[in-house]
Amino acid sequence: MSNNRKFFVIGNWKMNVNKAKIDSIVKIMSNASLDSNTEAVVGCPSCYLSYARQQLPPGISVAAQNCYKVSRGNFSGEISPEMIQECGGDWVIIGHPERRTVFGEKDDFIQEKMAHAQEAGIKVIACVCETQEDRQQNMTEEILQSQMASLASAITDWSRVVLAFEALWASNTGVLATPAQVQEVLSMMRKWLRDNVSDKVANSTRILYAGSVSSSNCQRLALLPDLDGFLVGSAALKTDIVDIINSRSSRVSQIIDFSTDQISTMTL
Repeated sequence: MSNNRKFFVIGNWKMNVNKAKIDSIVKIMSNASLDSNTEAVVGCPSCYLSYARQQLPPGISVAAQNCYKVSRGNFSGEISPEMIQECGGDWVIIGHPERRTVFGEKDDFIQEKMAHAQEAGIKVIACVCETQEDRQQNMTEEILQSQMASLASAITDWSRVVLAFEALWASNTGVLATPAQVQEVLSMMRKWLRDNVSDKVANSTRILYAGSVSSSNCQRLALLPDLDGFLVGSAALKTDIVDIINSRSSRVSQIIDFSTDQISTMTL
C-alpha cells in the first residue's frame, strides 16, 4: 500500500462557472486548511484561465479542459497547449469522457492531441472511461486496454502524465461504484502499464478515479491501494472539494488488509 506517488485531486469546473462562481470557490479553498501532501488542480474554462490563476492561491494549479493537436492555425474555437501555458495553465485534460461521448472524439484524434501536448511540454491528465454497456458486456478490460494503448503510443515523458478512469455508469446516475469495482479497474490499468510500458512507469504513474466522488465517499475510496486521487465534477463546485483534497490525510492512522474479500465488504 505504501508508495511515493503524491495524492492528486483535480476539480473540473466544466462549463459551470463565471467570475462570481470562481470567486466563491476560491474563497472556499483559500479559507480551508488543505493537505499539503495533496497536489490540487482546478479544471477551468479556457476564457477564465488567467482569471483563475490570478485569484487562486499559488499552491493550486490550473488546468484547461481540452486542447487542440497543433500550436496554431485556422482552427476557429480551438486552443493550443502553448496558449494554455501563456494564460497560466500548467495542465490540460485530454480525452475527457464528455469529449469522447458528447463531441465524438476518437482514440486517434485524442492520441494526436496527446502527442502535441507532450511536445509542447504541458502536463496532462489523460482520461479513459467505460460505459454501462461496456460493463454489461464484460468489455471493460478490452475497452480500457485499447484506450490506454492509443494514449501510451503518444507519450514520451510519463513523469508529466496523470491517468484518470471514469465509470460513466456511476457519474450523475444515482449508482455508485463499490470500492471493489474501482480497485479492480485501477489495478488492471496499473498491470497494463507494467506489462506494456515498464515497472518504473507502473510504479510512478498516478491513476485517478472519477464517478460521483463526494465528501461522503472520498475517504473510503482513498484507501484503495491503486488509487492516487480523484477527478471531481459537481463536487468541485461546493465545499465538498475541501474534504476530497484532504481525503488521504486520515490514511496514516489506518492499517487495513486489502484482500479482495475485504474490499468487497466495504460500502460507500
